[in-house]
Amino acid sequence: MAIDFTQPVFVISVAAELADMHPQTLRQYDRMGLVTPSRASGRARRYSQLDVQKLRQIQELSQEGVSLEGIKRIIQLENQVQALQTRVTELSEELERERRARQERDMIFTAGSAGDVVRMARGTRRSPRKVSQALMLYRPAKPEAAATGRDAILGRDTAPGWDAASARRDATSSSTTKRRGSQK
Repeated sequence: MAIDFTQPVFVISVAAELADMHPQTLRQYDRMGLVTPSRASGRARRYSQLDVQKLRQIQELSQEGVSLEGIKRIIQLENQVQALQTRVTELSEELERERRARQERDMIFTAGSAGDVVRMARGTRRSPRKVSQALMLYRPAKPEAAATGRDAILGRDTAPGWDAASARRDATSSSTTKRRGSQK
């Protein structure tokens, strides 16, 4: 069970004893607004552990020669600084949430190397692919398997020693033969 330092539990006599002060001094500080305790039923003052710590701080400052008005101003400034620090923390958290939300909105999608979808920040590039160090050997196809296209249609073999000029000659001679045969 955690102790709540803001819970008003001490009556004025106990708080005065804990702070090493007279109960009348606590009443005076209450009238001045230095330490304002909670009120229980019947208007009885109830001090919290935090109030007792403030009373000790006031006592230390008073013993160092600071006037009660000076102490009041110091406490006001400390409260103001604490409120501003809390506000700065809230704004910092809000700014961080907004940055994360903006970063999520500015994400783009791209294809990964394996074909998967990858999210990236706008303006960034994927890391370059790794260059393969594999060695590929080239083996030309055997002449029988290389007969393709026009040669395959004409039933010609692209065996070694075959050249394009002789293929043209053969093609023109076969077309002239067909024409002469049709004239007879």
